[in-house]
Amino acid sequence: MSLHPILASLRHHRLATLLIVLQIALACAVMCNACSLIAARWHAMQLVSGVDESSLGALYLTGYEPQQANDLNARMLEGLRRIPGVTSVNIVNTVPFGPQAGTVGVTLDPAGKRFGGVVDFYLGTPGTLEAMGVKVIEGRAPTAEEYRVVEDFVPHEAGVLVTRSLANHLWPGDSPLGKEFWIDHFHYRVIGVLQRLAIAVPGSRGAESSDWSVYAPALAGPRFAGTYMLRAAPTDLPGVMHKAREAVASLAPDAVLTRETSLSIPELRTLRFANDKAMMGILFGIIIALLLVTALGIVGLASFWVARRRKQIGIRRAIGATRRDILHYFQLENFLIVSMGIVAGGVLAYGISIGLMMYSEVPLLPPSYFAAGAVVLWSLGQLAVLGPALRAAAVPPVAATRAG
Repeated sequence: MSLHPILASLRHHRLATLLIVLQIALACAVMCNACSLIAARWHAMQLVSGVDESSLGALYLTGYEPQQANDLNARMLEGLRRIPGVTSVNIVNTVPFGPQAGTVGVTLDPAGKRFGGVVDFYLGTPGTLEAMGVKVIEGRAPTAEEYRVVEDFVPHEAGVLVTRSLANHLWPGDSPLGKEFWIDHFHYRVIGVLQRLAIAVPGSRGAESSDWSVYAPALAGPRFAGTYMLRAAPTDLPGVMHKAREAVASLAPDAVLTRETSLSIPELRTLRFANDKAMMGILFGIIIALLLVTALGIVGLASFWVARRRKQIGIRRAIGATRRDILHYFQLENFLIVSMGIVAGGVLAYGISIGLMMYSEVPLLPPSYFAAGAVVLWSLGQLAVLGPALRAAAVPPVAATRAG
């Protein structure tokens, strides 16, 4: 089929064509970037924390005096261990998806000139690693003698474990065992490597650092108290956490329970990603609305053109054009319009993506998303124009030639 009649018709209806092309371009740009953002958020929500989430929960207490810390720890540990279903209780500074704690920058030399990055320090009393269920894949866990008193907010001169991703970042290509790093004058030596241990707030410092964690063995004391990790069977955990929260009033009347974060880790995960889930829903709704409006625009424009071209269609039918020829004419015309919109939309999509990358640390739109968006819009255009095109093809030649 010759493109000349189609191009001539489009030039004759420039404004209508331009409006639908701009509508398709906007739909393409927004849809591609929205899909990319949805995929990024979905990927973030699938983060593997490295701990046995279904068996763990945490209690966060505040409002107590530092001189009461040792007594508070003793009362809480004894009382929580008496709750039916509890298999272990450990003092920690936080848990994955809990409040941020122990976030600090590390250096690879005592002078502080070789910055290594920002990491999360997890502190735990003896038995915490086993209770968490994290996997030590290289080196060893700390011995009882290696647990240190917490000074300021981290222990000093401790043998620590780092995650595999952090080890690869700090010492690429080398074994991390025996390697050293510093926090100001605090010195640490790596004794083991963990398979995974997500930071408390994944994604807060970029996707690549969501697993940059350090585990330091620590002893309970005035600077290490008030946060307790409970372990129970997955089926018992909801009931255990409820009883534990209720027990705080009698076990620690001198402290305040932070109820919004004193939850099981599955609940903390859900809470942490609630905004991401809501944003995914909003973006998905925007995509559906844009596609619907675009489809309606194509249907409206095609229906208008069919009504205006009844005489032209009748003449073509009278000189030998088949119904299939008429159908293909409108389908090809729609394909050209949508293609122009996709080309303009591609430019706009990457312009938006570059802006998001500069100001929101979002990766550049992958070409596959644009290709998928183009296929969706081409398919949508063909489906939208099918009804008006079939009505045009069904017009009898005689009736068409009599139209005014």
